[in-house]
Amino acid sequence: MAASENKTHPPAATPDADEARARNRRRRSWALAAALVLFALTFYALTIVKMGPALFERAL
Repeated sequence: MAASENKTHPPAATPDADEARARNRRRRSWALAAALVLFALTFYALTIVKMGPALFERAL
């Protein structure tokens, strides 16, 4: 038995499989975008909190 006979080959790409991969990629992209926005908003809120109420009493 040759070594190449023991390897399993991935299934052939079908239109359904391609659509499923594209859906998963889009879902992952949206999840990453949401995580980045949440991360940025967290830093923004923490910065405002650390500056304290004096931030709103200063002259513009």
